Parts: sequence; structure tokens; C-alpha cells
Amino acid sequence: MQQEQQGSQKISQDQLDAMVDLHARFLGGRIGGRRAMLEHIDMRGLSLQGKDLKQSNFTACLMNDMDLSRANFQEASLYACDLSNSNLFHTVFVRADLRGARIENANLEGADLEAADLRRGGMASLSDFPATTKAVNFKGANLSGARLTGSMASNADFSDAMLIGANLANSDMRGASLEGANLSNVALGGVKLNGANIKSAIFTGVDLNALKDAGMDLSEAITDDNIGISVSDLSEPLQKLIEHHHQWLITKGLDGEQLDLSDVDLRALGSLKQKRLTAIKAVETKFFGLNLYQVQLQSAVLNHSDFRSCDMEEADLRGSSFVECNFSHASLKGANCSALMLATGGTSRFSPCNFENARFCYADLSGAQLKDAIFTGANLSYTDFTGADLRGADFTGAVMENIVLEDAQTEGAKFDRDLSKPVFKMKSDTTEI
Repeated sequence: MQQEQQGSQKISQDQLDAMVDLHARFLGGRIGGRRAMLEHIDMRGLSLQGKDLKQSNFTACLMNDMDLSRANFQEASLYACDLSNSNLFHTVFVRADLRGARIENANLEGADLEAADLRRGGMASLSDFPATTKAVNFKGANLSGARLTGSMASNADFSDAMLIGANLANSDMRGASLEGANLSNVALGGVKLNGANIKSAIFTGVDLNALKDAGMDLSEAITDDNIGISVSDLSEPLQKLIEHHHQWLITKGLDGEQLDLSDVDLRALGSLKQKRLTAIKAVETKFFGLNLYQVQLQSAVLNHSDFRSCDMEEADLRGSSFVECNFSHASLKGANCSALMLATGGTSRFSPCNFENARFCYADLSGAQLKDAIFTGANLSYTDFTGADLRGADFTGAVMENIVLEDAQTEGAKFDRDLSKPVFKMKSDTTEI
């Protein structure tokens, strides 16, 4: 079980509700009202849904796994709070103090953070709280449509965050980490990004002039410009190449030609839904954002390719190689990633799905068939394996921070057992194995 934060006092939902009622009286200027002033309080798993907590104080509180949707924290202090895994849907943080806060893996879709203070925290009297000396953490958080206008987010961590359509105008994001973040259609007017890390960030639908003028390196970012070979530059239309590939499969290589999409940017296609692409080669290919529902990609070589934000539900990926691929925020619900027994030259070869050193941060693999799959060295932080078949899978050396294994089959799976034990997050608990 997760240990309670040292010095944090646990309160119940009834106690929290009573505090909210007193704060409502305070805001209304009624007799008996009292401003909510909480420090080092453990309220994990409780709810403040829709509550008006304007000008409240929650300094250094544990607020993990809470329902804070549509709550109003305008001008409130959430200094050094831990809001990880909480529901912050349409929550208001206008001019709120979020310095040193931890907001990892929270849902901030539609949240309003206009003029919020997201700078690094550091108050000596709170030095026992882990987040006080850290920059605010939005890793993997959903801030789609959020307003961060004028926010102070220097050195903040937005790695793998969803910032689609967010307004970052005039915000201070100097030194921030935006690695792998999705900033499609964001407003960047007047934003300060000096020293920010934008490796693998997504800037589609964005006016990049400000970034270019600031000398930002966009070489590894995804923009509206093609990355690699354009689909229109292929030797023949893609459908014709697929037909040649099918002929190559039927004749076992005697006729037709194997489809090789290596280094091709496929994003313009939008969808390859239910396409039969068995045994293709696509190394360093951009599948980013594609609809790959029920696609057939068995026995394919897809190493180093980008599958971020793809819909791969019920895809057939048996026996394929995905070494160092990126699946962050992708959905592989119900995908078949089992091993295949391949016959070559009169001999049989056991071919499991190979995800060695792949990245699955915040991906959904619930219900997926992953028996005997290879995940050695993969980054699986916050991956959802609910109900997945992981029997015999190899997780040696994998990063497994806060993965979900509810109802998963893990018989015979290989996990590291050293001092850095993986933490498996369940629906109601956090358990170490």
C-alpha cells in the first residue's frame, strides 16, 4: 500500500463537506462562515465536484485521485499540492497559486488556468513536502482546450501532455519540457519558450513563425510539413502498392513486391482502418494519429515508427516487431499481439510480438492479447493493462510507474525484483510487487 505522506492528517468526506459549507458561508458573507485554510491534509480519493472554493488554501495537501471536476479554485492557493490522477475536467484555476504542484496524469480537459502561477515552488517551512522544490508537473495530463493565457510555467514538465487547442498566449514557458506533448492548434502569440525542450512535440495547425524566430529546433517535432517521404511521392498510388503486396503474399514472393513504407509520412491518409497489411516493412514510418481500427499488421517489421495517438483497437499485430516504436496515448484495446509460429524452409520459428525499448506512456492496452510479448526496456508509465493477457510476457528492465493491472493475467510473466520494484496501480489502491 502507498504510505501516507509524513505529517499529513487524513480527513473524511463528511469533514471535507463541512469545511466546504463553512467556506460557502464565508464567500457569501454570512454569519459563522470561515475561509477554508488547509495545510498538509490527506484527502485522497474524496470529491469536491462543482464546489466553489474561490480564495481557499490547500497548501501542501494530498489531493490524488479526487473528483475536482467543475470546481472553482479561482485565486486559491494549491501550493505544493499533489493532484496526480485527479479529475480536473473544466476546473477553474484562474490566478491560482499552483507553484510546485504535482498534476501528473490528471485530466485537465477544458480547465481554465488563465494567469495561474505555475512556477517552481520552494518554501522553507514546507521543505518536508516532496513537491515544493520541483517544477509543476503536467506529465501526461489532458489540457485540451485549457486557457493558460499569461500563465507562469517556466521549467514546468508537460512531457506527453495533451494541449490540443490550448491558449498559451503570453505565457512564460521558458525551460519547460514539452517533449512528446501534443500542441496541435495551440495559440502561441507572445509565448516565451526560450530553453524549452520540444523534442518529438506535435505542432500541427500552429503558426510556427514565433518558434522559428526564437531559434527553436523543430527538426524532431511534428508539424504540418511532411516528415520523410510524402504519400504522394510514392512510386505508385498506395492502393496499387498494396495490391502488389497482396500478390507477393499469395505467391510467397514469386510475384508482386513486398510493401515497404519505411520513412513515409502516412498522416495525410487519416485512416487505414481494417486494411490488410500483413508482413509489410515500415521502419521509421509516421502513423501518428491514424485510424488503424482492426488493421492487419501480422508479421510486420515496424521498428522505430510513430504510432502516437493512433486508434489501434482490435488490431491484429501478431508476431510483429515494434522495437523502439512510440505508442504514447495510443489505444490498443482488445488488440491481438500474440506470438505466431512461422514455417520457413521446413522449420518452424516462434515469433512473439517484440516491443523492446518501445514507449507506451498513457496508452490503453486493456483487454489486449499480449501472451509472450517482449517489453524489455520499454517505458510503460501509466499504461492501462486492465484485463490483458500478459502470460509469459517479458518486462525485464521496463519502466512500469503506475501501470494498471486490474484483472490482468500475469502467470509466468517476468518482472524485475530488485530495489526499484515496479508499482502497479489498481482501481482503488497502489501496490508494490
